Amino acid sequence: MKKILIVLLSIFLVLPGTFPVAAAASNEEKEADVNNAGKVVGKDEVVYATLSPDGIGKELYIVNSLEVSEGGQVVDYGKYSSVKNLTDLTEITQSGDTVELTASEGKFFYQGTLEHTNLPWEFQITYLLDGEEVTPKELAGKDGTLEILIETFENEAIDSVFFDNYLLQISFTLDGEKTSNVETEEGVLANAGKDIQVTYSVMPEEEALLSMTADVTDLELSGIDIAAIPQSMSIDAPDTDEFTDEIGTLADALQEIDRGVLGLKSGTEELHDGTTALQNGSSEYQNGIHALNNGSSELISGSKEIQGALEAIDQSLSEFEGMDGSDFNEITIALEEFAKALREIKEGLISLKNGFSGAYEALDQAIEGIPGHEITEEEIIALKQSDANQETVDKLLEVYTASLTVKGTYAEVKEAFTSVTSTLETITASLETMATSIEDMMDGFHDFLDKMDPTGGLKELQAGISTLSANYQSFHSGLVAYTEGVGELASGYAEINQGIGELNNGTGELANGVSELRNGTAELAEATQDMPEQVTKEIDEMLAQYDKSDFEAVSFVNEKNEEVNSVQFVLKTEPIEKVEKEKEEEAEPEKKSLWERFLDLFR
Repeated sequence: MKKILIVLLSIFLVLPGTFPVAAAASNEEKEADVNNAGKVVGKDEVVYATLSPDGIGKELYIVNSLEVSEGGQVVDYGKYSSVKNLTDLTEITQSGDTVELTASEGKFFYQGTLEHTNLPWEFQITYLLDGEEVTPKELAGKDGTLEILIETFENEAIDSVFFDNYLLQISFTLDGEKTSNVETEEGVLANAGKDIQVTYSVMPEEEALLSMTADVTDLELSGIDIAAIPQSMSIDAPDTDEFTDEIGTLADALQEIDRGVLGLKSGTEELHDGTTALQNGSSEYQNGIHALNNGSSELISGSKEIQGALEAIDQSLSEFEGMDGSDFNEITIALEEFAKALREIKEGLISLKNGFSGAYEALDQAIEGIPGHEITEEEIIALKQSDANQETVDKLLEVYTASLTVKGTYAEVKEAFTSVTSTLETITASLETMATSIEDMMDGFHDFLDKMDPTGGLKELQAGISTLSANYQSFHSGLVAYTEGVGELASGYAEINQGIGELNNGTGELANGVSELRNGTAELAEATQDMPEQVTKEIDEMLAQYDKSDFEAVSFVNEKNEEVNSVQFVLKTEPIEKVEKEKEEEAEPEKKSLWERFLDLFR
């Protein structure tokens, strides 16, 4: 105890004389520092970060490399929770975000631990085993199908200059002896000895979702390495002359297509105008046939009355005994009216024949003008499989089918059309013959009344009337057959007229479809007119997006830092490891005496 007291007393006696000397020395050093300011001409920052296995930041520190051109007192900036000199044993002082240190000429390294763990990127790492999400702790030592999902996106709390200009390289290594069937779409697989290395690249300004699957046993993962460096390389534009020449040829072809479709549009409009005229003529013809058919009953009725009148006259003449002059007058008047009626019927039939001939000629020319091209099944399939607008193709096929139907139906009934004119001509000729015969007979009858015995004249008149009555009966039968044919024609033509209407509707839809197609080809031709220049411009803009050759580095730590040459990021997740058995507890240290503990203060 006496020795301890003596030592303590000696210390207290020495210390008061030491403090003033140390204080004086400190003041001298400060004055020397002011007169010995150093100069920094460059700075590099390497950002080191430790992440949890699922991508959450745990520790973030910076290794600063200062390039000192003149040794002395220098200042750097950074809000660190602690700093450490990595170059020599000189002290580094910190006040707020200002770091002061004394450095010799050359490189000076020091480490600063940041108060936060924010990085320019956020990472979300998910692990799935046999399709179910598991925590990293649960994953260690397990067997099954492993899937790792790594999602990267911008941390908006940090200056976007790093996200916009830095390339991310993400990699991890799998034990080749415990891993098989490794697959990834976004990454690259490489053999590293017995191990398998998986590497991904994420371009600047891009967010990504990266994935990997593998069959694993007794899983352990040493960690995921993430490096971020500026993409400062310049990208030269490729020679696109040949490519743009081909695009120019394509643009010219599209112009030709537009001109061709314009011609097709004009043709379909003319076709529709023609089918519209055909439909109008067909409708008029159908109305005429129906009118003729509707008047057939009246024609038959009138003919029947004429036939009855002839039979009555014939009967009356056969009983001519006792007839007086008034009876003869009535007969002659009736015969004159009959001849007049026959001529009126003849004139009506002639008008009908002329109208029918004109309508039939127009109808025949229109239908014969419809092309009769046959399209094979192979040609139809090829047309549907082409690049043509399918709606327009369907309309063309509908028009084609309708036109063939009209031509086929018309061919079947054309003979009936042609027979109408000849029948009408025969009927009108017969009517003319009968009317002439009656008039001749009346002239003769009047001569007989003036010159001869009335009885003899009556006998000749009776003979003529009997012959006329017999012949008119045959004429009436033919007229009935004719009207029946007109009825069948009117009934059958309704189907033809309906087909012509469908054909006109089809050509109208076709014209509208081709008009829409023309609008599209015109728009396409206009849009692609300067396609080569547009493609070249797009390529230049795309390359400019990834050309970061003009990027100038800025400090990650503090914007006050100048002369920054480079900033790099080195990130690593904690490993996924099996928990080892606890080691045997270490033996408790032996208790030391008071004197030994006192001496430890000076050792």
